[in-house]
Amino acid sequence: MGENIAIGLDIGTTKIVAMVGRKNEYGKVDILGIGRSKSLGVHRGVVNNITQTIQSIQLAVQEAEAASDIKIENVTVGIAGQHIRSLQHSDYITRSNSELVIDEDDIERLINQVHKLVMLPGEEIIHVLPQEFKVDGQAEIKEPIGMYGGRLEANFHVVVGQVSSIRNIGRCVKSAGLNLEGITLEPLASSNAVLSQEEKEAGVALIDIGGGTTDLAIFRDGIIRHTAVIPFGGNVITEDIKEGCSIIEKQAELLKIKFGSAWPGENKDNEIVSIPGLRGREPKEITLKNLSKIIHARVVEIIEQVYVEIKNYGHEEQKKKLIAGIVLTGGGSQLKHLKQLVEYITGMDTRIGFPNEHLAGDSDDEITSPLYATAVGLVMDGLKRQERKKVEMEYQASIQEQESNDDVHEDIEVPKPVRRSFLDKLTDKVKDFLDNAE
Repeated sequence: MGENIAIGLDIGTTKIVAMVGRKNEYGKVDILGIGRSKSLGVHRGVVNNITQTIQSIQLAVQEAEAASDIKIENVTVGIAGQHIRSLQHSDYITRSNSELVIDEDDIERLINQVHKLVMLPGEEIIHVLPQEFKVDGQAEIKEPIGMYGGRLEANFHVVVGQVSSIRNIGRCVKSAGLNLEGITLEPLASSNAVLSQEEKEAGVALIDIGGGTTDLAIFRDGIIRHTAVIPFGGNVITEDIKEGCSIIEKQAELLKIKFGSAWPGENKDNEIVSIPGLRGREPKEITLKNLSKIIHARVVEIIEQVYVEIKNYGHEEQKKKLIAGIVLTGGGSQLKHLKQLVEYITGMDTRIGFPNEHLAGDSDDEITSPLYATAVGLVMDGLKRQERKKVEMEYQASIQEQESNDDVHEDIEVPKPVRRSFLDKLTDKVKDFLDNAE
């Protein structure tokens, strides 16, 4: 695999996507190839059949390899699923020497302290993100490094998930003959692909409606403030159509995509679709009005649950208002009139998010579909991770160089290492576990 090429692997409930991308000279992402397969072993974002998931991953990877002419080895994988939850937590440390300025180590110590929080059995902290700091009671400090102070405290956004679910994903990736290069939270990946920096500053809620789950990520002042995974997605809508119209799943899915609408007032009473009956049976006639009533009921339920989460974050307080409103992405965001319904329920400005924010200008229309938001985000994440690795290696090299000619010159500029993100640490944990579990 060449330089600056990364592979995103989105293991979803409905589909598994392998996407190969690289950075072009303008800093944009070129998608070189894409493979997708039907996902059979995943339910509500959680792997429940290892063998089938491995097969689906291999199919998607082979297709992506054929399309891009690149041998795929390292992948960046997304995790989501109904087991992910987040909480707010504040913590502080007292510094032993307030004559020295606050540095990376103090922040590291504070973050490690949050990692000691007691969780439910089987849960693990995936992700601890400092929101804002206080130094000796002075609030709203974005970056405390370099300041004097005795007491350093911070509010944290803590994301928690089930260890076993994350390990199972690692297991599938490894058994499919791939190397797990990085793990990323799917709502984070999608938001990197579809949101602009301005939206993240102004305050925005990203709603990614997948097949099995709906992911929510809320940003304000450029920082992620809240994440949630709601265990319903496009599949429950298809289920309801199947039950409500007594047809098979394939037909229900097609009906939803071709004729479905989230707004029942749209259709006239006399608009009817005829569906071929099963072997030797009469065709069924379904009115579009009924179809959209079924869809509407379920979509309202999903949006209302998401809106509860947005309110939990505190959107109704003036200071936390999400000025940029809502961005919808994921396959489920392609439902007709969904934007209008979401605006009606939440009273917030809404747009559909296409993952073309960071893609090269000549990208294929298919790739810029909201269906692929997570995959594009994972590719971007893989590319970022490689850049960080490069900086770290340069840092190591420059330290060794400095040690070997220490007596010669004192004033070499050593690039500072990048603070390792929570996801890098999580990836290492899962890798270690898999290596020892064989």
